[in-house]
Amino acid sequence: MSPAAQVVIESLTKKYGPLRAVDALSFNIASGEWVALMGPSGSGKTTLINILGGLDSLTSGMVIVDGVDLAKLSEGELVRYRAEKIGFVFQQFHLVPYLTALENVMLAQYFHSVTDERQASEALNRVGLGDRLTHLPAQLSGGEQQRVAIARALINQPKLILADEPTGNLDEVNEAIVLQIFRELHNSGHTILMVTHDPDIARQADRRIELAHGHLQFDTALHGPGHPLACPLVNTADCCTSNISTDDETRFDHLLEQIWICGEEGKPAHIEILHVTGPAGHLPILPDEPAARALSRMSELQLVELQNGEVQLTPGGSRRARDVVRRHRLAERLFKDTFAIEDSEARNQACKFEHIISPELDQRICSFLGHPKTCPHGNPIPPGDCCNGKSKA
Repeated sequence: MSPAAQVVIESLTKKYGPLRAVDALSFNIASGEWVALMGPSGSGKTTLINILGGLDSLTSGMVIVDGVDLAKLSEGELVRYRAEKIGFVFQQFHLVPYLTALENVMLAQYFHSVTDERQASEALNRVGLGDRLTHLPAQLSGGEQQRVAIARALINQPKLILADEPTGNLDEVNEAIVLQIFRELHNSGHTILMVTHDPDIARQADRRIELAHGHLQFDTALHGPGHPLACPLVNTADCCTSNISTDDETRFDHLLEQIWICGEEGKPAHIEILHVTGPAGHLPILPDEPAARALSRMSELQLVELQNGEVQLTPGGSRRARDVVRRHRLAERLFKDTFAIEDSEARNQACKFEHIISPELDQRICSFLGHPKTCPHGNPIPPGDCCNGKSKA
């Protein structure tokens, strides 16, 4: 076993009668790695998760997790293995309905023969539920219940987190919150194996593995960008060789502009008020998609940070948002004042035009207009390099 491998799977086979749910499967997972496990229904994903979690036994082959050979464990040893090594997060939250959030988390400690209320409270604080300790599951939203389940999974400091469609029952806002928690867990060194059908979620992982009929069909660690024809997502925006599309760049700029405007107005930029194709400017040329999906990709690129349903600009995102707002408002001023286009049309044209203005053209337009301080609606135009000799922060 490689010293860096936390999970070693060699020739793993699981039979149910004549059916081979998993067939001669082999791959390793490194410590601290986030792996997205994909594949159609019946491909063996859940069977693999259950075997790694000690919920099911293997027929043949070898599975070693953190130095423990699962084939050699008795039923009692498997119970201890699950309590000490594994954190489970399922699509169904599996909370006890008559226990509070705090008690549901402490229940996991009970199976570890330790109960510590302070530690359980800290786990709930970590997932943003410090003010929900005494709430019953029925008093919590779906996203909050999933966060309780994540806190419960983390309470015993597991070596491996197994997540089976953890956002499958969530709306887009709560999906973004839960994915942000997983990003933070990954950044803090947790090893994560996450089953998902969603390419947007899968590409946030370090690595994607796809199963088909119990076999390993695709693994970015083996194929990678040098073998694009092997990618199961080839010819889509999610292919492992794809760069950010022009459409995505336009979506990102549009969202950054809305977040900047929220800051100008002194109000938080909540995910639910942001739109990929409106309202800070209408973009009918692009197909719509949930803002949370685009924001997840922007978080990956360190343009924004997502916390409890609120979006904040990073320093890099703030600079880019500032430039977008400047270009848009300069374009509005140009269309309104120079070409006498009516207000609504000027706004719409400016929204399209802002994405093709180069830095050099930006300064030429600004100089031509006499370095205006506001757009036609009175909103401030951030100064550029051409204004007073230097850009203002």
